[in-house]
Amino acid sequence: MKKFVMLGLAAALLSSAALPAAAFERVGDRKVIVFGGRQQVPVLDPHQRYDWSIRMMQQSVYDALGKYIGNPAKVEPWLAEKWESSADAKTWTFHLVKNAKFHNGDPVDAEAVRYSFERGLKLNKGVAWMLKDVLDPSGIEVVDTYTVRFNLKSSYAPFISWIPWWYVVNPKQVKANEVDGDYGQKWLTENEAGSGPFTTKRWEQNVLYELVAVDSYWKGWPQGEKNRPAGIIYKIIREPAAQKAAVQRGEVDIVEGLTPDDYDQIKNAKGLVVQNHTGMTTFGIKFNTQTGPTKDINLRKAIAYAVDYDSFVKVYNGAAALETSPFPQGMQGHVDVDGRPKYDLAKAKEFLAKSAYPNGGIELDYYHVAGLEEARRIGLVLLDNLSKLNIKVNVIPEQWPNMVAKGSKPDTAPNMTSVFVTPISTDPDAVAYQYHRNAWGQYFAMSHYDNADVNALIDKARTLGKWKERAPLYAEIQKKIVADQPEVFGVIQNRRWAHRDYLKGFAFSPVRFTGEVDLYPLWIDAK
Repeated sequence: MKKFVMLGLAAALLSSAALPAAAFERVGDRKVIVFGGRQQVPVLDPHQRYDWSIRMMQQSVYDALGKYIGNPAKVEPWLAEKWESSADAKTWTFHLVKNAKFHNGDPVDAEAVRYSFERGLKLNKGVAWMLKDVLDPSGIEVVDTYTVRFNLKSSYAPFISWIPWWYVVNPKQVKANEVDGDYGQKWLTENEAGSGPFTTKRWEQNVLYELVAVDSYWKGWPQGEKNRPAGIIYKIIREPAAQKAAVQRGEVDIVEGLTPDDYDQIKNAKGLVVQNHTGMTTFGIKFNTQTGPTKDINLRKAIAYAVDYDSFVKVYNGAAALETSPFPQGMQGHVDVDGRPKYDLAKAKEFLAKSAYPNGGIELDYYHVAGLEEARRIGLVLLDNLSKLNIKVNVIPEQWPNMVAKGSKPDTAPNMTSVFVTPISTDPDAVAYQYHRNAWGQYFAMSHYDNADVNALIDKARTLGKWKERAPLYAEIQKKIVADQPEVFGVIQNRRWAHRDYLKGFAFSPVRFTGEVDLYPLWIDAK
């Protein structure tokens, strides 16, 4: 009898083990959503750094004057209930909501906004590049407790498009944790001083990051108080295969970064949903235009003509479109640039003959994010294509933070670096400025491209108030960039995530980064 009972119990356990478990954890009657992602969150400070995983967590614990919502994306009021600008787009006035609170209970007021923008500008890191050319700390004016005014150095129509990126920190908390005048940078690396829907709990680098929902979040919860989650666990899972297995088994509720094959295999699987959206995230291969062999424009042109672009699309199993310009299709001001390189081996050899390496015989490094299968496969395409020019390609995987560090300076930037770039603003200035000399040091400027005419056109276009005056300048900017070939203009991939069907509230917006999800509206509809 005892043997029979034991066998029956074992069979029951095996049967239950075969069923997918729910990844979400429980805190009382509330659920904790588990997100599986490949990329760590080395810095939480909203004014030091950003990438997709950093931004996803920053947006969860901080608020900004406005927030990007929807597809197409629009800047919606957030900490500011309304704003207005002068006719020349030089003066911008924001009227704050009066019920916003930081997590320690302090009010979010105009001084907090003024301090946060001053901090971002004076640190001159991360988001600073977006506004430092048009805004000085002295130009930020506290009108009254809940009104703040920005007096720009020049007219700047795109100003409002950057507002969602400038998160507001609590000055009292930051100042209390300053060390040697560092503006609290060390403390804010893994701590927060925000007013957002979540606050931090566990912060275990390279393992997991846990957020706890703020019970009395001033903005409320779109899914309703009853349905809001208890929190979020962002769990590091480096390999796509492991991510796929985890979401299939129900060990996580949502994952980013599966391979194209994985998404195709599970798109009709019971209990799973694949989010598949036409995006504006471009994939390019950035040449180091300042040092090494790729400083030679004829070599860059030779490589651009030797690339089999159709193979790039095949890497994504068709879930991508070729770039026709440095600006993604769908971006205001985009034009299809005539004469852009297409696969033409004879032309590639013509340009190679004009270069300092007419017979090839060189080695070039191609860096890609470790674990990112699509970028690795494109590296293999590059390796095969350039072998026809007698050029050897070393395909090198690297962790994203290390890649950014290498690419931040011309002397250390690889010959070729694969980079996904999402337009982080609805204004074309966001893309154009990536090719400005002042963008050097940012991850999207690893080419260290520098053309004085392009710089001047960008500077002029961003100060004009009327679109009909700006549009022809952006068309010219795109043509000049393509002529200089600072990168191989590749593909615009579809943006995809896989999640359990009980996860609700997913909302796509094309200005978010590759794997970034707005965690605020998510909730779990399950017992």
